[in-house]
Amino acid sequence: MKRSNLTRKELAQTINDKMGFSQRSAGEMVDAVFDALKKTLLQGEAIKIVQFGTFTVRKKSSRVGRNPRTGETMEISKRHMVSFRPSKVVRENLNKE
Repeated sequence: MKRSNLTRKELAQTINDKMGFSQRSAGEMVDAVFDALKKTLLQGEAIKIVQFGTFTVRKKSSRVGRNPRTGETMEISKRHMVSFRPSKVVRENLNKE
């Protein structure tokens, strides 16, 4: 059976199982890591996690798009987005047969 999502609770459970921290402490660790990641990205900085990948903030300029339902053209506003580039190690593991 293939997984669809990995939740914060499951990450905390993994920390609990592997390192012996209480479920509450493990949950607080997961939250602290995600808060640090979010803070760094909000400052516009990249995050490089060795042997995992790099998260970067990309700026997308405004552009003209089309509503597929009505065919009406509209302007899509400029925005920032998070991009992830996996490391070579992750790419190789994903592409193993």
